[in-house]
Amino acid sequence: MRHRVGYNALGRTPSHRKALHSNMVAALFRHERIRTTRAKALAVRRSAEKMITRAKHDSVHSRRIVARRLHDRAVLAKLFDVLGPRFQSRPGGYTRVLKLGPRYGDASEMVILELMDRPDETDEASN
Repeated sequence: MRHRVGYNALGRTPSHRKALHSNMVAALFRHERIRTTRAKALAVRRSAEKMITRAKHDSVHSRRIVARRLHDRAVLAKLFDVLGPRFQSRPGGYTRVLKLGPRYGDASEMVILELMDRPDETDEASN
């Protein structure tokens, strides 16, 4: 039974899981789209959405809270300078998960985790 379990441990130790979340969220913010397994995407989406909500209000306090988990200064700057203002009017749901199908080697469900309202995405839709 999984009563009162609030997150997916992903079969990793706590330190490994924290590092995985930090690295994958940084990659998501850097590239705005990543390809991963469904379980990891759903776990990382939770962390990413909380960080984007923090970034909507740019203050020293918010930056320090996000910097605890996000160790790349360039990505931190992009989050607060580009992504926070982009999602200012959106009340939530900053990411989407697109299914790709099973992976060849082990049949893991693969997905694309991407940020909503990407600039290149809106340019392609208008043409």
